[in-house]
Amino acid sequence: MTLDQFRPLANRMLAPFVDAADRLGMTPDLVSVIAFVLAVCAAGAFYLAGETTLWYLGGALLVLASGWLDLLDGALARRQRVASTAGDLLDHVLDRYADIVIIGGLAAGIGEYALGFVAVTGVLMTSYLGTQAQAVGLDRVYGGLLGRADRLVLVGVVAALMAAVPLPIVGMTLVGWLLVFFAVVGHFTALQRFYGAMVALG
Repeated sequence: MTLDQFRPLANRMLAPFVDAADRLGMTPDLVSVIAFVLAVCAAGAFYLAGETTLWYLGGALLVLASGWLDLLDGALARRQRVASTAGDLLDHVLDRYADIVIIGGLAAGIGEYALGFVAVTGVLMTSYLGTQAQAVGLDRVYGGLLGRADRLVLVGVVAALMAAVPLPIVGMTLVGWLLVFFAVVGHFTALQRFYGAMVALG
């Protein structure tokens, strides 16, 4: 079960923000770019947190803000009736780069580059299988144990906790364990989606 199933509730909560963005004349593409810039800033904060753990708190807030804007761009596109395949492509490309820089920043901050590599490949494969199902004629897949909304919330929560509890737990920091979780569950979720798509294709 993932947080993606709560998209209808999130869309209702987004309504005031969509109104505000529309009044300000913002476009969905601009919102997508801002969300990506915030993700890059979060990655930088996570990298700097290797020296001062208080940076984790700033990174957590930036990740959650980036995730909120990632929901906002689609809702704004529907409000302005400008939803397009080009906008969808831009959103997905920026999302993938945001995933890479956020996990890269977490891994670099604790010096766990190999673990970061396995974690980011799990995340990318999860997203790839979600959209590849659509490419072969199925609906886009959001299911599995770990969706993007789940990842961003977990990153935000763990980063905030790291600001308060930076000490190792059973040999690794909370960020290290988060990367292990992403590595294992990310690849498992990708395989879940692959299996589901193969079954649907008959």
